[in-house]
Amino acid sequence: MPMAFVLINAEIGSEDQVVKELKSVPQVKEAYMVYGVYDIVAKVAADSMDKLKEIITWKVRHLNKVKSTLTMIVIEN
Repeated sequence: MPMAFVLINAEIGSEDQVVKELKSVPQVKEAYMVYGVYDIVAKVAADSMDKLKEIITWKVRHLNKVKSTLTMIVIEN
């Protein structure tokens, strides 16, 4: 199953709201607020690589208050 970790920068003070919205997306398996360069880390999984890209592009990156993202697609062995 294709999977990715998405590092997210959110508008200041909206991190909790963004995590709640992320958790409402069925393909987002985990989402956490973190300290560091990024505000949130989300684990996203889908049935196909095309579906994974679609979820990240249209459901994660387009959430209100998301400023930027960095996506790391997991390499299957």
